[in-house]
Amino acid sequence: MENFPVINLENINGEERKVALEKIEDACANWGFFELVNHGIPLELLDTVERLTKEHYRKCMEQRFKEAVASKGLEGVQGEIKDMDWESTFFLRHLPHSNISEIPDLSEEYRKAMKDFAQKLEKLAEELLDLLCENLGLEKGYLKKAFYGSKGPNFGTKVANYPPCPKPELVKGLRAHTDAGGIILLLQDDKVSGLQLLKDGQWVDVPPMRHSIVVNLGDQLEVISNGKYKSVEHRVIARTDGTRMSIASFYNPAGDAVIYPAPALLETKTQVIDKVYPKFVFEDYMRLYATLKFQPKEPRFEAMKGVNTV
Repeated sequence: MENFPVINLENINGEERKVALEKIEDACANWGFFELVNHGIPLELLDTVERLTKEHYRKCMEQRFKEAVASKGLEGVQGEIKDMDWESTFFLRHLPHSNISEIPDLSEEYRKAMKDFAQKLEKLAEELLDLLCENLGLEKGYLKKAFYGSKGPNFGTKVANYPPCPKPELVKGLRAHTDAGGIILLLQDDKVSGLQLLKDGQWVDVPPMRHSIVVNLGDQLEVISNGKYKSVEHRVIARTDGTRMSIASFYNPAGDAVIYPAPALLETKTQVIDKVYPKFVFEDYMRLYATLKFQPKEPRFEAMKGVNTV
């Protein structure tokens, strides 16, 4: 955990810029994850979002979760349950059109805070994509444009709570997977841990840190970087104590965006490129991902080579 990459985004505008960019580069290539501090999102807004999310869970979601789980039950189960996650969730869409006003049971204060939070996260996601462009040697705006399609990117938030589990050895909070999309920004509980990533064959904890934003890369950035950057398998382990809050926002390509390795990264005279990732329409990838989410990503990439959608 002491090696987990933590980036101070304040340094990106000063004389520490080169060092900060190098840390981001190393994190994207070797971890697929990093944690941001001094990211520019007001801390009072983070506190408000956390408070309202926890209140909403207690008031509107907790009892529903208990009833749903009670109907499934862990009694008498011998081996690990592979087709269920120990989580309580709801989803918000921000782009291309917001559905926040349509979600039932949200207070006006909560709707406003989530709208405000989403706008700031969208700006941060685009700033990070440009830093990735700089590190990859791509022109500024390349990744945003690659995601744009005809209507602009898809951007949405999964609000999740992982309640205490009486038998954490039998069920995961969320089973191991890579994320299908672009760049993911996570506000997570700073007291209850549980998120882990796979690094060199070992599960490593993503350390809870107050007011930080955890960033991870999705499959599409692995494709566009032609494997230079990696989407990394991660999971949430269930715990016997404490409910863990997780607010993950996904800045993804438009459904009709055509995704392929950036040509500039394939035009190299100094090294042999032994593998070129496929070209495909993002929504075709998502259809495949929907059935294979909890399986390795490599066969998904391979399968897309045979899909002539472009």
